[in-house]
Amino acid sequence: MAKVAFIGLGVMGYPMAGYLQKAGHETTVYNRTAAKADKWVAEYGGSKAETPQAAAEGCDFVMACVGNDDDLRSVTTGEGGAFHGLKEGAVFIDHTTASASVAEELAKEAAAKGCGFVDAPVSGGQAGAENGQLAIMCGGSPANFAQAEPIMDCYAKAIVHIGEQPGAGQICKMVNQICIAGLVQGLSEGLEFANKAGLDGRKVVDAISGGAAGSWQMANRFEWVLDGAYQDNQGFAVDWMRKDLGICFGHAENIGADLPVAKIVDGFYEDVQKMGGGRWDTSSLVMRLNGKG
Repeated sequence: MAKVAFIGLGVMGYPMAGYLQKAGHETTVYNRTAAKADKWVAEYGGSKAETPQAAAEGCDFVMACVGNDDDLRSVTTGEGGAFHGLKEGAVFIDHTTASASVAEELAKEAAAKGCGFVDAPVSGGQAGAENGQLAIMCGGSPANFAQAEPIMDCYAKAIVHIGEQPGAGQICKMVNQICIAGLVQGLSEGLEFANKAGLDGRKVVDAISGGAAGSWQMANRFEWVLDGAYQDNQGFAVDWMRKDLGICFGHAENIGADLPVAKIVDGFYEDVQKMGGGRWDTSSLVMRLNGKG
C-alpha cells in the first residue's frame, strides 16, 4: 500500500479519492472548500490537509483533478502548491482535463525535482467515477506510467498509455471530446426527427442501437434526451464541455487541424448556455430542436 494524496474533491475527485482509501492506501485529501474535505474524511476515513503542499509531503503518489490550467498551476507550482511538498521519486498524476502545454510545463517542473509526472485525463463522467469505471488515457515515460498504473486501477476500467510525450493523454482526451460533440448532436437530431415523424423513440433506439448507429451516448443518454432529464441528472455539464472544446480548438490551431463539426456544436452549446443550461448535461442539445428547454 502507498501513501497518496488527492487534490480536488469535485464530482469526479471525491469518489476517486474514496476508492484509493477503500483499497487500503493511506490517503490525504485537499479541497479548496474545506467543508468538502471534512465530509470526505467523515465518509471514508483518511485525513485532510490545509494546503496542497501539506497533502503532498511524504507521499509516493499525488493525484489532482481540478478545473482548468490555471487551477492546476495554482495547486501545483503556486504558493502552497503540491510541487513544493513532493519528495524525490514521487509521481504526480494529473487527472484534470487541461491543455497539453501545461502538461509539458509541469512534467519539466517535476523532473527538475527528481519526480515523475503522468498526464491522465479521464472519461466516463460522474457515474464512471462513482462506480470506479473510468477510462484513463495517459502521457508520460513508460517508467512513470508503470508506477502509476496500479494506483489508477483503483478507479479505472481501462488505462491506456498513449505515448511518452507529456500531454499525449491530454491530446487523446481532446479526441474524445471532439467525438462526443458530434455523437450527442447526431443523437439529438435523430431522436427529435423520430419524435416529429410520430415514432416511439424507445422503439427506435431498440431497433438501431445494436447496429452501426449504436454508441455509448445512445445507450446511456437516449432516455435523458427523450424525457428532458438532462436538467435533473448529474452527467457532464455544458459549461465543462465548452471549456474542453476550447482546449481542443487551441490545440487544433497549433497543429493545423480543422474541426468544423466540433465548432458548430460548440456554438449550439453556447445557445444552451444562453437558455440557462450551463449546468445541464451535454445531452441537453436537444432543447434547441424541440423548444422545450
